[in-house]
Amino acid sequence: MKKTVMLKKNYEFREVLNKGTCTRGFLLDIYIKKNNKKINKLGIAVSKKAGNSVKRNKIKRLIRENYRIFEENLSVGNSFVILWKKKLDYNNFNFYDVKKDILKIFNKSNIFIKS
Repeated sequence: MKKTVMLKKNYEFREVLNKGTCTRGFLLDIYIKKNNKKINKLGIAVSKKAGNSVKRNKIKRLIRENYRIFEENLSVGNSFVILWKKKLDYNNFNFYDVKKDILKIFNKSNIFIKS
């Protein structure tokens, strides 16, 4: 099991958000930018408007786990920033809703390699 490489610095997030392409779903917005490396990098951002720290961390765990499931089937050399839509209450959605939305977005953005 390989460890997901995370975006941590503010300038890394800004670069992907400003220069990357955005693909929108029902629950999430995903920004994708080529990073010219042999690894994918992931950044997750959840606004304070989504709820308190417990809710935000639960959303991040859901997104991270769903990304981990699809990580092996993604084309290599991309940086991703996944944003949770502020207006949505996470209590109305579960793991499978997030999984379906991420799969739809990855297919729409043509970075998903079917195996």
